[in-house]
Amino acid sequence: MKKNCSSYIITIDGPAGAGKSTIAKALSKKLGFIYIDTGAMYRALTLKVLMEGVDPKDHEDVGKVSKSSEMKIDYDEDGMNIFLDGENVKSKIRAQEVTENPSAVSAVEAVRNKMMSIQRRTAKKFKTTVFEGRDMGSVVFPGADLKIYLDAGVEERARRRWKELKAKGQSAEKSKVIRSIEKRDKYDRSRKVAPLTVPQDAVIIDTTGKSILEVTEEIISLVNK
Repeated sequence: MKKNCSSYIITIDGPAGAGKSTIAKALSKKLGFIYIDTGAMYRALTLKVLMEGVDPKDHEDVGKVSKSSEMKIDYDEDGMNIFLDGENVKSKIRAQEVTENPSAVSAVEAVRNKMMSIQRRTAKKFKTTVFEGRDMGSVVFPGADLKIYLDAGVEERARRRWKELKAKGQSAEKSKVIRSIEKRDKYDRSRKVAPLTVPQDAVIIDTTGKSILEVTEEIISLVNK
């Protein structure tokens, strides 16, 4: 990264369980960049869809909710805040019912277009940013300064997810977690709107067997080239 660079966008894409959020947070902290959790943005809209009594799978009605919603991203010492129609919904979007439905909501074209506009506006606002998601480098920021695609084998990603569930006190069979990951992969790669794909010019990093620090330092070395 050039010295005194006023604007720099890093995108981190990849399948579920590849370590995107963890790495994006660590990278942002190391570089002093703003970390944008795009998944949280979709959960915020999902919250409103559910509050309006709309079926998350009803593309037409979900699209209407999206168009009538105002969303703003802000940042403070506690991290990213999401304001939905003027209300900070940071804590509300972690409810189980909300976290179970973003996939359906994010598959709506009107929603993706709305989010893309907000994400691009947010990048201009904060200047130096790390965006993590599934279409950041391929669709939202095709001209990003650095595109990263994190990957890992299905079993490795399932093992990580299983450990996360166990840490939260939730029981889950590894075989079921593997099937869930495989199902999510198939859905993300085959959906009609912004499917998961390796962005052009992206650097692919396999995180299998690597620590958070190792992957973070590898990306920082690319930034400093």
